[in-house]
Amino acid sequence: MNYTFITLVENKPGVLNRVASLFRRRNFNIESLAVGRTENPDVSRMTIVVDCPNGDIDAHKIEANLYKLVNVIDVQDVSRQPSVTRDLALIKVKAGPEKRAEVNSLAGIFRAHIVDVAADSVIVEATGTEEKIEGMIELLRPIGIIEMVRTGQIAMTRGITSGIRRMPGVDDYNYEEDLAMAEMAP
Repeated sequence: MNYTFITLVENKPGVLNRVASLFRRRNFNIESLAVGRTENPDVSRMTIVVDCPNGDIDAHKIEANLYKLVNVIDVQDVSRQPSVTRDLALIKVKAGPEKRAEVNSLAGIFRAHIVDVAADSVIVEATGTEEKIEGMIELLRPIGIIEMVRTGQIAMTRGITSGIRRMPGVDDYNYEEDLAMAEMAP
């Protein structure tokens, strides 16, 4: 199962490398990683989507190991929290004048926009859930995708709630209770 972590880190050189190296050393596969500055220029926000084959047990290990990194300020697991997730894709599609109307109508269905037009191609910008982006890609593929880039998933919890923090003493977290629940899961 994929877990989504929001990690606040100091905005300093080398922090991304240290975080990525942690996942490599622990043999966790990063499905998606998006990093950017926050409202505070000294803090960056990482949205990390990770495959956790052992569920909450792996999620706890990831969170505990992230907290061990000096530049990490906060870690939240938003996997099961009410949240808004988005992915951005730029897709260059082979489309001469005869195909532009078809590409434009497909873009309209997915609330995407054509952001560039060349003599032989168009660039479509799409924002939405991963499923929405994948659906649009499948419909554009027969027309001819030349090139594509995606940002990876970003996430934010809804309302003023925050994600789960699995560190002892934070949000009344009880590791033994969490471990017992994880062992009972199928």
